[in-house]
Amino acid sequence: MKILVIGPAWVGDMVMAQTLFKLLKQRAPEVTIHVLAPMWTSPLLERMPEVSKVLALPIKHGALALRKRYVIGKHLRHEHYDQAIALPNSFKSALIPFWARIPCRIGWRGEMRYGLLNDRRILDKTKLPLMIERFAALGLDKNAVLPKELPWPKLEAKKLDDAVLQKFGLNHAALGNKILALCPGAEYGAAKRWPASYFAEVARAKLAAGWQVWLFGGNKDQAIAAEIQQHTSNGCVDLTGKTSLAEVIDFLAIVSVVVSNDSGLMHIAASLERPLVVIYGSSSPKFTPPLTKDVSIISLNLPCSPCFKRECPFKHYNCLYEIKPQKILDILSRQ
Repeated sequence: MKILVIGPAWVGDMVMAQTLFKLLKQRAPEVTIHVLAPMWTSPLLERMPEVSKVLALPIKHGALALRKRYVIGKHLRHEHYDQAIALPNSFKSALIPFWARIPCRIGWRGEMRYGLLNDRRILDKTKLPLMIERFAALGLDKNAVLPKELPWPKLEAKKLDDAVLQKFGLNHAALGNKILALCPGAEYGAAKRWPASYFAEVARAKLAAGWQVWLFGGNKDQAIAAEIQQHTSNGCVDLTGKTSLAEVIDFLAIVSVVVSNDSGLMHIAASLERPLVVIYGSSSPKFTPPLTKDVSIISLNLPCSPCFKRECPFKHYNCLYEIKPQKILDILSRQ
């Protein structure tokens, strides 16, 4: 069996897709899995031993690009896939498997994909409340019952060498202290981001206790990191926008504990089995929880949350602002 998986575009979703890959391998160890997904997710896929081949999709996120998709599909015909699984629910995600003439094309009904998918399934969100369940179900026969315990994602980290450490002004001797990783960003929007000043208060306390504090995130998180640095007299190691995704995996694998918003970095930290504190605002751990044992989930469960909005509809952000830094510090004191 040779399977092409059309992967999701979001970092967190791609981490959770590893549950599907693990399940496919458990059921048929000889299965070959290729994953076609946006190129920025490639470093994640390369750390998943279940994936035999990573195919970078050279199309901008959200672009229809019909001709490009047709050319890619036609090129993939020589792979002779037995099956395709489309994880996104979009119309465009089903085009390449169709044009690749893959005989069995599986996915949730989604956006008008009649004809493109020939094993089109109707999702019952009450039966499959978790994203990993929805992904995993597409790897089973229609109407099959999911296993009671699904395999959790587990990315493979690599040991940091001297060259990588020196690139960021670090050395192996400095790694002997406890390291707090802060992930203050969230691509989705402000309603998922705990205030930078609160992160800074946590950072100040741990720096005073002799810990190192490392800031993680992408280019868009540099302003938040700069605010934290301003409140901590530049006492943190700011890695935002400076590391590759592969380097982020390797750095997070060695930290002592991670404090994060509900974000892609949270899912990476969980897959690396790092002690984890996750702060939820507008979103809910009932859909995309951190899949690890050593985790503290902080959510106030206010009447107005989860609203799943990018910005607070009431402009008060109480679901985040009412979670005070001392609550996080109390949890960290046990680490």
